[in-house]
This record gives sequence, structure tokens and C-alpha cells, in this order.
Amino acid sequence: MPSPFILVNVKTFREGMGNRAHMIANAAQLVAHESGATIGIAPSYIDLHPICHHFAIPVYAQHVDGYEPGAHTGHITADAIKLAGAAGSMVNHSERRLTLADIEASVRALQAQKLTAVVCSNNEATSAAAAALAPEYVAIEPPELIGSGVSVSKANPEIIRKSVAAVHAVNAKVRVLTGAGIQSGDCVRIAVDLGTDGVLLASSVVKAKEPADVLRDLVSKL
Repeated sequence: MPSPFILVNVKTFREGMGNRAHMIANAAQLVAHESGATIGIAPSYIDLHPICHHFAIPVYAQHVDGYEPGAHTGHITADAIKLAGAAGSMVNHSERRLTLADIEASVRALQAQKLTAVVCSNNEATSAAAAALAPEYVAIEPPELIGSGVSVSKANPEIIRKSVAAVHAVNAKVRVLTGAGIQSGDCVRIAVDLGTDGVLLASSVVKAKEPADVLRDLVSKL
């Protein structure tokens, strides 16, 4: 995925469901075309298939389980999200924490299907551990800043620097995203200047009356 990469996680916000999910995806596609930035979306499972088939942007699942297809009621397999048309999945988001064994199983399942893994972490040590699994991306998100409106790139730039260094010390091919409180072009510019390959964000785009306006601001300093 070309750098910078902006991934919009719609979570389960009402503002990101149904027609609004399509509105956000359309905004992402429009601004990506205007700017040349890569903008992806992680919709809810209900919206995953239609978003994949109506828009030419990277679409990600919000979570995947490390199971083979079979008798696993209620679980989400990598095979299923590939059939839906997804480019990959987030793994271990702060709102969907997994054990290390489960993270590895999910990443391996994605890799077996040639899908992109975005493994979320909350500090330098977990970022290094995630990098050892060789996902395409590690996304560093201090949980105390998620949804706070305070950007990690401004509040705690040192954790970004250290996490980038820790990841690359383990595997130089793994790219790093940063998240938590990202809401402006300044936030994105700082994150990229600190060595990341993009950002993971949610509410600032999903809850905006005009998501395209927010996305244009996010890419304005690149």
C-alpha cells in the first residue's frame, strides 16, 4: 500500500451504518482520487460486502478470528472476509483485544489468504511483539487517547518515535500507522514526520457532517 495510508475505522457508530457507511466510503474515494493519498475504510461486518463491491478503495474488516472455515458459530474467518472482497483486517484493536496466541492465529489466517494485516498495539513493547509476526502494518494507539480529541502525534510523539524504532529493529519491512485522537492535517503531518506510514482514525471522520471536508483537511499537509 503506497504511503501515506489513512484508514478510517467506522466502529459501530450509528453515523457509520448503512447509507452513512456508503457516504463515508464515497468521500474516501473522492478525496483519495483528488489527493493521491491512499484512504481505506473499515466498515461494520454488515456493510463489508456492499462497500467492497461499490467502491474502489481498500476495505478492511474490523476484526478477524484465526479459525479455518467450519463449526465456529459467530466467528469471522479470513476466508469469509476475502470472499466479501476485503483487502485485509485490523487485529487486536483496543476495543477488541486478543491474546498473543490469538493475534498470531489471526495474522497467520490473513497471510494464508494473502490479505493485509493491521495489528494494533498500545506501546513500544507490544509494537515490537506484533512486528515479529510480520504483518504489513502495526498501528500504535495509546488507549487513553482514543476518542479523546487529543492527538497522539501531539500529546505523546515520543511513543511514536520509539514504536517505529522498535518495529523496524524487529522487521524493517513492517510499516507503522499511528492512531488515537487524529483529527487534522497537522496531526497527520506530524505522524508522518515522526516516521509513520499513515494514520488510523475514527470519530473525527465518521461523526462529521461532511466527511469529505475532514478527509481533505487530513491530507492537506502531505
